[in-house]
Amino acid sequence: MLNPLLASSNSTARPSEALRVANMSAPVPTPTADMAVDGDREFRETFDKFVGQTLFGSLLKELRKSEQGAAYINGGQAEKVFKGQLDQVLVERMSEASAETLTGPMYDLMMANRRL
Repeated sequence: MLNPLLASSNSTARPSEALRVANMSAPVPTPTADMAVDGDREFRETFDKFVGQTLFGSLLKELRKSEQGAAYINGGQAEKVFKGQLDQVLVERMSEASAETLTGPMYDLMMANRRL
């Protein structure tokens, strides 16, 4: 069989057709139960991370808004940057520690609706 990618001397062949033909010869993996479990596990981890970071990120953002600045001691721009980085690390750690307990019912409900 002639490789369609190498047969570019034919002026009528379009690159998209060559790629389509080349991709048709590639083996397509068949879904297995292990792939479904891995996909569900990866989806659950992503779901937990998203919901946890969104919730805790919003919580810390509102906390920082209500914070009163010190009258005499001010770290300036460096303090603002550091607080932002600190908040990101805190949000990630809080999410890893407790997001699964918060998102469990949401995830179960979403998966039940998805299977319908």
